Amino acid sequence: MPSSVHADLHCHSTISDGTLTPEDVARRAHANGVTLWALTDHDEVAGQPRAARAAAALGMDYLTGVEISVTFADTTVHIVGLGFDADNAALVQGLAATRDGRDARGREMAAQLDAVGIHGAYEGAMRYAGNPALLARPHFARYIVEQGLCADVSEVFRKYLTEGKPGYVPHRWARLGDAVRWITEAGGLAVIAHPARYRFSPTEEYALFSEFKTHGGRGVEVVTGSHTRTEYATYTDMAREFDLLASTGSDFHSPDESHADLGSLPPLPQGLTPVWEPLAHRIRHAH
Repeated sequence: MPSSVHADLHCHSTISDGTLTPEDVARRAHANGVTLWALTDHDEVAGQPRAARAAAALGMDYLTGVEISVTFADTTVHIVGLGFDADNAALVQGLAATRDGRDARGREMAAQLDAVGIHGAYEGAMRYAGNPALLARPHFARYIVEQGLCADVSEVFRKYLTEGKPGYVPHRWARLGDAVRWITEAGGLAVIAHPARYRFSPTEEYALFSEFKTHGGRGVEVVTGSHTRTEYATYTDMAREFDLLASTGSDFHSPDESHADLGSLPPLPQGLTPVWEPLAHRIRHAH
């Protein structure tokens, strides 16, 4: 790959909890100068053919992507997979199993919200869910904003849907080792997504990185929409310490909600090996 790669390898569409279709996400990425793109919807690869076609039509190189929810140290952690075979049976089955339970969780979230006076939340959230099997907290948040109870999604997450607040229902996801195995056995590469978001103690974070590496994980998001510049430096050091490849992605969900727009982040720090280098043979070139 040329050194001028402008990559965004973490974003979402209406296939999971984003607000734009895969085609519209592709158009926005291209308009913002992205040359290598991956759509990484939560626990679902159904949007991959559409994303790849859209990227090719716009002249962008493309890597298959997914963001898998795992439970580690009683915390939900996200593992991004890149460059895998999206038709791999074990991966597809594993993701289906991970999605199971979201509906029951959504109904319990709605019951908690109902108890504090926010009525009709399950049905309201479902209207925002492009894929009913992937009902998630952002869908509830958009409904609460629609009802005029909060000014924006950020305010919702300050008052509801987070630990200790009404509407928060934890979910036990896949195991870390399972997610890494599904990705790697499908020919892809596993990446720890936005590690600063988990607020682990140094000991817990070291355990996450160590176990991830033991299972065959290969990369970490260094530059991402929810990291500060100081955290770029922190995870540059972690990438070097654990001999991990470096990835980058905006974690874009919506023009109105996201910390960072597609393609808006600075390049990876010097001296790191980009995650796309060993995946060069997996990239779908547009030309």
